[in-house]
Amino acid sequence: MMLIAPAAWLARRSATRMEYFHVRSVSVQGTTYLDPSLVIERMGIDTMRSVWEDTKPLADRVRSLPQVRDVEVSRKLPGTLVVSIVENLPVALSPSPRGLEPVDSAGVVLPIDPGETKLDLPIALQRDAAMLALLGAMRTRDPLLFGRLSEIGRDGRDGIVLLLEPRVGASAAPRPDSAASDSANAVAQHSNSRGLRVRAMLGVSVARLADIFPVESDLLRRRANVAELDLRYRDQVIARLQ
Repeated sequence: MMLIAPAAWLARRSATRMEYFHVRSVSVQGTTYLDPSLVIERMGIDTMRSVWEDTKPLADRVRSLPQVRDVEVSRKLPGTLVVSIVENLPVALSPSPRGLEPVDSAGVVLPIDPGETKLDLPIALQRDAAMLALLGAMRTRDPLLFGRLSEIGRDGRDGIVLLLEPRVGASAAPRPDSAASDSANAVAQHSNSRGLRVRAMLGVSVARLADIFPVESDLLRRRANVAELDLRYRDQVIARLQ
């Protein structure tokens, strides 16, 4: 009995042996905090390797890095491997005996040095799974909201408290000159400079958190001195004034 190998398989097998297709460079794409040199080091590519060899073992090695959520290794002929990374991004800085550590949405500490890397992240006062999952969803679905968040922490058993930075350009439109209006404007600007405290139930959705924005805009327009906004009541945003 004689077996006939497919022509494409034979051609690929032959190309694997050709020096022309040896790996000469590796292009790493999609990294934000992850050092591309660590990716190349983890791949451990032999200089005699062909781009036509199976890339799955290389992808598996890279995927073992804690900062990698997913990876795809493709070829760019004649001699380049392209590594496309989906990075496991940090969502918060969490206190620990070693200081503030960057963690992902699952609470895994990522090997990123806050002293060497600029991390514009909120502080999570507790390394709580549900709270960190919310931060991950917030970073993906509402970057503007995530960018304003400076701190998040548990409030009792079922609640959370979020501290938002002041909204950029949130000052209200000027009124006619008067001592009363100047005083009211000063109070509103002082209140806005302290940011905004928001209470919600653990498990709140990103969409529900976004309900604060029209309320915040209305209160700023009225120059109200806001202590906090409360989302714990169904379909309502309760504003507590100072």
